[in-house]
Amino acid sequence: MENVHVCDHPLVQHKISLLRDKNTGSKEFRELVNEISMFICYEATRDLPLKEVKIETPLALADSKIISGRKVAFVPIMRAGLGMVDGALALVPAAKVGHVGIYRDKANSNSAAEYYCKLPSDIKNREVIIMDLMLATGVSAVKTVDIVKNAGAANIKFMCVLTCLEGIKALHDAHPDVEIICGAIDGGLNDELYIIPGIGDGGDRLFGTK
Repeated sequence: MENVHVCDHPLVQHKISLLRDKNTGSKEFRELVNEISMFICYEATRDLPLKEVKIETPLALADSKIISGRKVAFVPIMRAGLGMVDGALALVPAAKVGHVGIYRDKANSNSAAEYYCKLPSDIKNREVIIMDLMLATGVSAVKTVDIVKNAGAANIKFMCVLTCLEGIKALHDAHPDVEIICGAIDGGLNDELYIIPGIGDGGDRLFGTK
């Protein structure tokens, strides 16, 4: 599927299976999200540009490579996206973190409202990775990309653990330039707009509020 990358590493698939289990408690759920996020972030940052440098080892000079060019900003969509931040920061500790709060209009499932936004002041100079636990209807994702683009960012990816064809289509119809990096693509949405088979309400399971 164009502009969609599924992280099919065996450890990711194993951990997603544990994440799906209704008997997995909040503590283990958070740990799994953290671990899965590290793997998916690894894939999301695969194309960061490098430059060659000279490094003096204890024995000799070495031709080495370090990350060059734009730096990274992570933008979790509250609240479920918050569970992915620590895993991503473990890989890119120098990244800046913005936050976007979005809620879907209960009267109109195709509409989303922003209730909070705080982005790095230099976000236009950064590679931006928006993160949410799930890309379901795509409404929140599209709204968040709108917000980040309006702030000046041009290099944007979307990182999630689970998605479905409806969510992928919605995001790509609105923003075909945004690559999606995910752990699995599920069958679709139920009448309540939850991904099936999915993981249930990711925010509730993360924070124990179900």
